[in-house]
Amino acid sequence: MVNAEQARKHVALAILLRVALKISTLLTEILKTDPNDLYLVLCHSAPYKVLRSGPMSRATGVASFIAEAISRGPNMGTVLVITSGKGGVGKTTSTAALGAALAQDGQEVVVVDFDVGLRNLDLVMGAERRVVFDLINVVNGDAKLSQALIRDKRLETLSILPASQTRDKDALTDEGVARVMGELREKFDWVICDSPAGIERGATLAMRHADIAVVVTNPEVSSVRDSDRIIGLLDSKTEKAAKGERIEKHLLLTRYDPVRAERGEMLNVDDVLEILSIPLLGIIPESPEVIRASNVGSPVTLNNAGSAPARAYLAAAKRLKGEAATADPSGKKGLLSRFFWKRAA
Repeated sequence: MVNAEQARKHVALAILLRVALKISTLLTEILKTDPNDLYLVLCHSAPYKVLRSGPMSRATGVASFIAEAISRGPNMGTVLVITSGKGGVGKTTSTAALGAALAQDGQEVVVVDFDVGLRNLDLVMGAERRVVFDLINVVNGDAKLSQALIRDKRLETLSILPASQTRDKDALTDEGVARVMGELREKFDWVICDSPAGIERGATLAMRHADIAVVVTNPEVSSVRDSDRIIGLLDSKTEKAAKGERIEKHLLLTRYDPVRAERGEMLNVDDVLEILSIPLLGIIPESPEVIRASNVGSPVTLNNAGSAPARAYLAAAKRLKGEAATADPSGKKGLLSRFFWKRAA
C-alpha cells in the first residue's frame, strides 16, 4: 500500500523526469536510447501509470511522439537563407563571407548552393575542382550527404554542399530537400542557403526551411522593390509561415557608397529601411576587394580580413549571433551605428 510519503516521492520523481527531458545536456544521452525503452522509463512515474492500462498501440503512439519531440532537441542547427528577388546583388558573395566569418568564430557551418544549373558558390569558395557529388545527388538518394560535402581547406569548421551544374531546379523534390535540411541541422550549427534569384521553385525551396532570412539588396529602386516582394514570400511560403509563425528577417545592404548616396545618386540607408521595414544587419561598402576575393576563390573575410567589406561582414556575423557590433566599416566610429537593428517607422 502506498503511503503519503511515497506518493510525494512519485510526484517529485515525475516532475524531475519531465524537467530532465528539457535539459540539453541530457537530451544527447536520451537520443541514444531506444524510444520504447524511454517510454517504459517514463511510465514508472505516477502520472504516466494510466498510460500502461491502454492498448499497446497507444503505448507505441506515445513512444513515437516522445522520440519525435526529442529528435527536435535544442542542439539542432539554425537554417539561414540568403535571398533577394534581383540577381547580381551579392547573395553568393554574402553567403561565402558570412559562412567563413561564422566558421572563423568556431561555429560549425555549411553553405548550400540552391542555384541549380547556375552554380557559383563553389567558385567563390575555391572548391570548383573538388566537386564530385552535389545537392541533387543527395536529394535524389544517389549519394550520401557525407559524400557530397566538401570541407574547406582553410577552415575545418566550414563546408560546402554544391549545386548541380547540369540539372535544373525541377530535379529538387520537397521531400528530398526536407530530408537533407534535417540531416544538415543535426551536423552543423549554421546551415546557410544561397538562394537563386527570382521567385520560382529554387528560391522558394531555399527559404522553405529557414529559421532566419537575410535579404540582400543594393541601394537602387528596382533591387529594393524586388526585395520587398521576397519579404512577402518569406511571410507566406516558409514552414514557419505555415505554422502561423513569423520568420526572423534582416537586411543586408550591399555595394553602398555614402558619398554617392549624399549626392542623391543612390538610395540612402533611411530610404531603404523605410521601404522594407526590417532590421538592418549590415552595410557592405562598394569595394574592389569583393571582386578580387571572388576571382581568387576566397571569401572576402578570409582573403583580406582587414578590408572594409570584410570588417562589415565580420560585424554582421556577430549580430547574427546576437552580439553587439556597430562599427562603421569605413573606420569612422559612430557614423553608421545609429542604423543597426533599426526598424523603419
